[in-house]
Amino acid sequence: MNLVLMGAPGAGKGTQGEIISERFELPEISTGSVLREAIKSGSPLGEQVKSLIAQGKLVPDEIINQVVKDRLSQADCAKGFILDGFPRTLAQAQALDAMGVTIDKVLYINVPDQVILERLGGRRVCEKCGETYHIKHQPSSAGELCEKCGSKLIIRADDKPETIRDRLATYHQSTYPVVEYYRGQGKLLEVDGTGNIEAITERTLRVLEDEE
Repeated sequence: MNLVLMGAPGAGKGTQGEIISERFELPEISTGSVLREAIKSGSPLGEQVKSLIAQGKLVPDEIINQVVKDRLSQADCAKGFILDGFPRTLAQAQALDAMGVTIDKVLYINVPDQVILERLGGRRVCEKCGETYHIKHQPSSAGELCEKCGSKLIIRADDKPETIRDRLATYHQSTYPVVEYYRGQGKLLEVDGTGNIEAITERTLRVLEDEE
């Protein structure tokens, strides 16, 4: 199965992607990992990516599309793959189709914005060791300190309410149209992404196993 994972920031794509990858023995491929691999390979395309990133520039769609296509042509993707974080825009989704990359199903983890705000806004990270907590779902037994090393827990810049709202606005404007694009193709599998990880995983695996 060639699968795309979609959902808002904080919807749990990374967590479910790891579980799906292990369960179905499919490589999980993110845009970040693909770009890092391209740079590491030392290929002409990789050198181009390296140069753009070194200059602090965004990697344009045509290069990302080609890097993803090259990665999907590798042997470990012969029996399927999981794309996480790509396509991020309608143009990228259309480019995948134009390149002849077949997408069988798109798993959309649907989580309301308010739940995302609570989920990400409640996250706390140890400033020293990086241990992660959540004020509601996984609080530190040491209160506002890390229970492992005793250092202060902080709110990452990405987890501040105004930043989360900006990220969600970008997602709704640029990425959600991709969900509707695949819905129109009859490829969308929608899963309720609220509740605990175990419940979401159960729903996710059930809907994917029905497709096998």
